[in-house]
Amino acid sequence: MTIQAQIVDLLRDLQASLGLAYVFITHNLAIVRKAVDRIVVMSKGLVVEEGTADEVVSSPQDPYTRLLISSSPESR
Repeated sequence: MTIQAQIVDLLRDLQASLGLAYVFITHNLAIVRKAVDRIVVMSKGLVVEEGTADEVVSSPQDPYTRLLISSSPESR
């Protein structure tokens, strides 16, 4: 298990036990998908897509979202 995966697991455990909410700002949608319930994708300061993590990553509607997903190391 990678350090990155261990950190995501720790954050999810803390979220569940303490009722925390997080805001992640990242270009790596593949890793954030494992840590969040919802994703909002912004491009040039505008929201271009939002939905559940599974919806956005499994069936991206916006070209920018598709670009982010295809450029993630986890998607290769």
